[in-house]
Amino acid sequence: MLAYLDLPIGISGNMLLGAILDAGLPAENLQATFDALQISGLSFVANAVTKNSIAATHVEIVAPDQKQHQHLADIEAILQSSDLPTRIQDRSLSVFRRLAQAEARVHGTTVEQVHFHEVGALDAIADIVGAVAGFDALDVDTIHAAPIPLSHGTVRAAHGLLPVPPPAVLALCEGFPTRGIDIEGETVTPTGAALLTTLVDTWGPAPTMNIHHVGQGAGTKDFPIPNIVRLLLGEPIAAPGHGLVEPLALLETNLDDMSPEWLGPLLDDLLQAGALDTWFTPIFMKKNRPAVQLSVLCALDRQEKLRTLLFTHTTTLGVRTLSIERHCLPRRFERVETAYGPIRIKLAEYAPGQWKVAPEYEDCRQAAQQHDTSLGEVYAAAVSAWRT
Repeated sequence: MLAYLDLPIGISGNMLLGAILDAGLPAENLQATFDALQISGLSFVANAVTKNSIAATHVEIVAPDQKQHQHLADIEAILQSSDLPTRIQDRSLSVFRRLAQAEARVHGTTVEQVHFHEVGALDAIADIVGAVAGFDALDVDTIHAAPIPLSHGTVRAAHGLLPVPPPAVLALCEGFPTRGIDIEGETVTPTGAALLTTLVDTWGPAPTMNIHHVGQGAGTKDFPIPNIVRLLLGEPIAAPGHGLVEPLALLETNLDDMSPEWLGPLLDDLLQAGALDTWFTPIFMKKNRPAVQLSVLCALDRQEKLRTLLFTHTTTLGVRTLSIERHCLPRRFERVETAYGPIRIKLAEYAPGQWKVAPEYEDCRQAAQQHDTSLGEVYAAAVSAWRT
């Protein structure tokens, strides 16, 4: 499933949750996610509202009293002790770690020492985990978004009166497309910016797609522009020849003087920063030195950020950039029931009535561990369930 986030004015965590619910996520599904956090009393209230005559869903998190200042380690402990699937824990932690890095940079401290203040409150944990789990439940595999709108003015926060956009929001937006809007007041919160810059795969105008559902999430404040987030769910439309054509960038560099111990974490960092794919190729360089060629495939708007990461975290002095086209099959997700539990599978039609079927690795790995069986057995069960 392809998701497109239209941002007329901005985004916050509860606005995104409202849009996800409005687009079709069952309310009981969201509450089950909150229950899995094992935080007594954590729930939500969803109300139908209008913003400038546009119907939308407003979500208010109901959370028990708790200390407002939390460290990243406190949030990690909550998530890791929860009953959430590992993939939801990991994705949610990625959002919080990115947020912690931005806050630490703004306040001149370390990630371990940073206080999250309002952002560390339980309602923000609910917003982030709810959004991650909501996209997962809706089988969204690609998220596209409009450039982030930046308003102006001031906002009162835990550190006093701050300029808008707040410093943490600007830190989070570095390397991502933004646009200015003539609105006074905070329209993008740190939580909203962290969700966008962690979860969104590509940026720009709405992609060519068949729209199946539209959800609209409302903020609390009223502005001249409707204070809503619009979520479009659907399938990408294939170009002639039964495939999608995407302009991409391929970054390459040769490394012959870098410790192999650094290479594994580098791939994880590149993927976390937005690379679509990355790989190593063994090569020989001058003076018959064994080396690796590092290749990074990315969307056009991510290449500068990824190039900077390569210069920062490798020994390279130069990066080649190639403009390429990728022809890829449109794909969608389905969930099948197996003897090992529900498994998501990715489907792509390469000819009329002819399908490529690929069970999701993380689902299969988790099921294999829970049932003490092999990945191959779970894969075979998922494919068989789909075919029958």
